[in-house]
Amino acid sequence: MLEVRDLEVTYGPVRAVRGLSLTVNDGEVVALLGPNGAGKTSTLRAITALATYAGSITFDGREVRSLGVEGCAKAGLIHVPEGRHVFPTLTVHENLQVGATAARGRPGYSFDDVYDLFPALDRLRNREGWGLSGGEQQMVAVARALVAAPRLLLLDEPSLGLAPIVVKAVFAALAEVRSRTPILLVEQNTAQALTLADHGTVLVQGQAVLTGGADELSDRSAVLASYLGQKEIVS
Repeated sequence: MLEVRDLEVTYGPVRAVRGLSLTVNDGEVVALLGPNGAGKTSTLRAITALATYAGSITFDGREVRSLGVEGCAKAGLIHVPEGRHVFPTLTVHENLQVGATAARGRPGYSFDDVYDLFPALDRLRNREGWGLSGGEQQMVAVARALVAAPRLLLLDEPSLGLAPIVVKAVFAALAEVRSRTPILLVEQNTAQALTLADHGTVLVQGQAVLTGGADELSDRSAVLASYLGQKEIVS
């Protein structure tokens, strides 16, 4: 479904991503791991044509460079960026309605489906975005992406800054989503990411330094932690 080959992303003299290759097949969850500044967000931005790049990125056989940002969304390549970006003056339900405009008739998630996935949002349908907590905003951001009927869902740090109980709720929803929608996940919570993912790639300074199945990466937790600059990963 998604094929990235020899990806290079540069910002002036800075090479944010260097020679990265990865694939996401239908039915898979792939985790992109690495320390801050490793090039993970730049990779997602390139995949949705938000950043210029060298190399090749094809989605369903089409080069995303030629699709452009709007074309990626219309094709079902839906990106939830870091920082949530909920519309602050729109209600929860209005934010979801905005997301639904990208569905373009594709079968996907209804409003009822996403309220079932995130029950906390049901009672907040009429609350404006500025009045939501960080965790509630993250739920809205994911729910808004789902009603856009993603054929591939890109998530950038969905647990960042959230309380553990909210992280649990978000990943419980994603565990249900994965049965219907492939996911490319950038996540700082490595242990949490590997419970959801089938495969993972570790980026350091823009380069892939470790790739493997989620079980394999969990088994090599000491090696993984050394790349991430963390204590040993415990899943």
